[in-house]
Amino acid sequence: MANIYSYVPYKETGYFSRLVTDYLSGHPDTRPFYDFTPDASGIARAIGQRRNYPVNREVLVNTLKRQYSGLSHSEKTEENIRLLSHQNTFTICTAHQPNLLTGYLYFIYKIIHAIKLAEELSNLYPGNHFVPVYYMGSEDNDIDELGTFRFRGDKFVWDGSGQSGAVGRMDTAGLKPLINSLFKQFGPPGKNCDDLLEIITEAYAKQKTIGAATQYLVNALFGRFGLVVLDPDDAEFKKSFVPVMEDELLNKASYPVITGQIEKLGEHYKIQAHPREINLFYLADQLRERIERNGEKWVVLNTAIEWTKNELLKELNEHPERFSPNVMLRGLYQETILPNAVFIGGGAEVAYWLQLKPLFEHYKVFYPAVHLRQSVMWVENRETKLREKLDFSIKDIFRPEPDLQKYFVANHAAADWQTGIELQAIESVFSTLKAKASAADSTLGPAAEAVITKMRYQLQLLEKKMLRAEKKKMQVQMDRITSLKNALFPAGGLQERIENFMDYWLIHGSNFIDTLKNGMHPLEPQFMIIESE
Repeated sequence: MANIYSYVPYKETGYFSRLVTDYLSGHPDTRPFYDFTPDASGIARAIGQRRNYPVNREVLVNTLKRQYSGLSHSEKTEENIRLLSHQNTFTICTAHQPNLLTGYLYFIYKIIHAIKLAEELSNLYPGNHFVPVYYMGSEDNDIDELGTFRFRGDKFVWDGSGQSGAVGRMDTAGLKPLINSLFKQFGPPGKNCDDLLEIITEAYAKQKTIGAATQYLVNALFGRFGLVVLDPDDAEFKKSFVPVMEDELLNKASYPVITGQIEKLGEHYKIQAHPREINLFYLADQLRERIERNGEKWVVLNTAIEWTKNELLKELNEHPERFSPNVMLRGLYQETILPNAVFIGGGAEVAYWLQLKPLFEHYKVFYPAVHLRQSVMWVENRETKLREKLDFSIKDIFRPEPDLQKYFVANHAAADWQTGIELQAIESVFSTLKAKASAADSTLGPAAEAVITKMRYQLQLLEKKMLRAEKKKMQVQMDRITSLKNALFPAGGLQERIENFMDYWLIHGSNFIDTLKNGMHPLEPQFMIIESE
C-alpha cells in the first residue's frame, strides 16, 4: 500500500516549547548555548572539530564486541563495530532508557532518525564512516516510567516484581504473567503477529536482564541497518570516566559550572533540569541511590554505606562500574566513550543539553551537534478518509478541537453566525458615543468606556450562542471532528508520546520501520505525517 508523506514546521504544530522552536530557527537568545547549528552546515563543522577530541577506540570496539558476543547480529552491525576502530569513523547517537517493549513510539522514531542521518552523512562524506548508535540508559531506576506501556488502549504496568535499583540490571523472570496477558490481545493471525511474538518471546523470556532484553529487541528491529546498541553500564567504559567522577566526588565540580549556565539560559527560557552538588549515584545489586558528602564522609542515601576520602577513591578506582552519572553528567560520559558527531534527542533532551556546554569545555570533552529527533504522526486510512470528508488540511488537524469546530462551522454553516462585520460597524458608533460623552463632560469618558465594554461582551455572548446553535445543527460533523482528534491525539497529546510500536507492527509488519525511514529527512527538521493511501 502506498503512503503519502506530509511535513509541518514544528512551530506550527503548537506542541513544542519556545526554547525548541527558537533553537531550530537560530534565534539569537539560544545562540550562546551551543557550538553547532542543527543543520547540515553545523554537522559539517562538528565533523571537522570532532577529530581533535580522540577517544579510546580500542576499549570501545573490544567492549562492544564483548557486549555482542552472545547475540546473533547482522554483518552490517559487525562491520560498523569494526569500523569504529578507524579515526575516520564517527557515531550518530541517540539515547533512551530501556523502556519495557520500547514504551512509546518516539523510542522507535529517534533510533530511525539516527540510522537515516548516518546513511545520509555517509553519502555526503564518502571518505568517512558514520555509525548509528543507540546508547541504552540502562542505569535509570524509574521503574514506574520504564515498566509502563500502552497497547490497544490498555495500560500494562510491571512493578519490577519486587526488584529495585537500575532497571537494566533487573531480572526478566517476573515478566511472564504480563507478557502472557499481552499476547492474548495479539492478532490478527499471520506473519506480522508470528514475527512479533517470536521477537518478544526471545527478548523477554530468554534474556536474563532488562538490559539484555532491550538489546535483543532493538537489534531485532534495527540490526539490518547496522545499528549498534551500547550499554554504558560497563566497568571498561566507566574506567575512562574515573577522572571526572573523582573530581565530582571530591570537588563538586559540575555544580557551579552548570548553575552558571542555567542562570543565563533561565533569563529567556524555562529550565529543564537542575544539578545537585554531587551528580553521581551509587550502583549495586537492587540499589541505585544518590551520593552526598557529609563532613569528612561520603554517604549513600538510604543505606548504611559511607566512606572516608581514601576509602571512596579506592572504591571508585577498583569498582568504577558502581558509580553512575545522573542526567547532568550522562552526556559528558557518552561523549567521553564515543567518537560522536551528532546527538539526537527529544525536546526535553535538547533543552537540558543547552544547559551543559560549559561543562564540556571545562573537561575539554567534545560538545556535539544537538538535533531534535524526528516527530511523526501515523494516520491510518480510516482517519485519512475522515479528514478528507471534513475538508481539513494536514496543518488543520493540529488545531485545538474547539478551534477546529469553529473553523468547520465558519466554512460550512448555512447561516452567517459571526458578528465581526457588525462589530466593526458598531465600533464606529461606539467611538462617536464616547466622543460625545467626553465632550459633554470629560469625566464621562471612563463611564462611556464601561458601557461600551459591556455591549461588546454582550455581542460576544450572542455570537457564542449562534455558534452553539450552528454546531447543534451539525452534530454529526462535530462528532466526527472529536473522533478524528481522539484518534490522532490520544488523551489530547501527541500520538508518539502515548502509543506503542506494536499496534503498528501488527498491521504493517517490518514495513512500519521501512515506511518511517523512507519518509524521514533528518537534515530538514519538520513534523512528519504519514497517511495510508
